[in-house]
Amino acid sequence: MSCGLWISEADVVSLMSLPEAIDALRDGLREEAAGRAANMVKTHATWDNGSTLHAIGAVFEGWGVVGTKTWAHTAGGAMPLLILIDAQDGAVLAIIEAFALGQMRTGGISGLGADVMARADARRMAIVGAGKQSLAQVAAVAAVRPLDRVTVWSPTAANREALAARIEETLRIEAIATATLDEALDGADVVTLATRARTPFLTRDALPRGVHINAVGAITPERAEFEPALLERAGVLAADSVPQVRKLSREFIEALGDDEGAWARLRPLSALVAASTTRPADADLTVFKAMGMGISDLSLGIAVLKRARAAGLGCPLPEIKRQAPRLTA
Repeated sequence: MSCGLWISEADVVSLMSLPEAIDALRDGLREEAAGRAANMVKTHATWDNGSTLHAIGAVFEGWGVVGTKTWAHTAGGAMPLLILIDAQDGAVLAIIEAFALGQMRTGGISGLGADVMARADARRMAIVGAGKQSLAQVAAVAAVRPLDRVTVWSPTAANREALAARIEETLRIEAIATATLDEALDGADVVTLATRARTPFLTRDALPRGVHINAVGAITPERAEFEPALLERAGVLAADSVPQVRKLSREFIEALGDDEGAWARLRPLSALVAASTTRPADADLTVFKAMGMGISDLSLGIAVLKRARAAGLGCPLPEIKRQAPRLTA
């Protein structure tokens, strides 16, 4: 049996690009659709005015790997760790520093959602929110659609201007920091919401027909980015994890309530990927809700581990006896 590895942030960045992460996610979602992968539904606890502790995981029976990711989101920062475990003997295969991996996962799943659900001719994007996830969100959509313009809106002028400058410098796409949300949305084909808003700011009628929305910021019940009534316009609704949306998304819970027929409209992204679905020509809006799920993290983590072994990267973990120690009185 090969020794487990500690894989650092620097190793992750050197081993995987964002387009490669999207491909790895596509592979993992196909495993889910085939019934060979299953999520552990996210659990979380809160404290200290908004700090949150999270744990998610997944089982990949077809690949023989299980694992969990855990992190605490605090005002002082976060340090997520992904643990990969051999499904047969419980050995730790890898511990992966997962901040960069998480950015690629969160950006990549939005890119995959846009690839499946946005118009084929989409060229203009609006990014709402200028936090740590925002550049990866733009890069992921740019990996699946040839963007020629990105508009940026955030309540803080300095933040939106800085993000626009980073988009132009890093991605070589024209980027415009707008003074208002309406200006940012005007003419956009893909709109990504990546905020920590507690009050919905995207109204039901704010967008024209033909737009695809990636909603990635509100992943706990105290947060919301769009009016629940907006979902009435959606021709296609999809999520990375439908159970987590039902448990944790205030927007969907308020919109769909106890109506099982309404909830049936919300499809797992894995089903769309497996069926090679494309956007219906008559769709008004399409909405992809990303909550974060173990299958996504493990899809990337397993691919990174394979690449690390092939490249000889990572630090060996100490061998740990997989049995309980004998306690003394």
